[in-house]
Amino acid sequence: MLLWLVPVARADRTRVRQHTCECRATIYELCQAGGLRFIRRTVRGPDGQRVHETERLVAARAERVWLRLLLGQAR
Repeated sequence: MLLWLVPVARADRTRVRQHTCECRATIYELCQAGGLRFIRRTVRGPDGQRVHETERLVAARAERVWLRLLLGQAR
């Protein structure tokens, strides 16, 4: 199970490297900022949207977590 944190602006720019389909209520993005990667989750609902992020990870670990998320092995 992933630990979802409140987003904190830690870098000037964030690059979205991959993302899931925007047609769903929950969108995941694999992001990179300041040399580290993290996953951003946006949940859209009737009361607006909520955004959370994972901890910052080195690229290799973030890629493994991203793949597990896409395969339904992490949430």
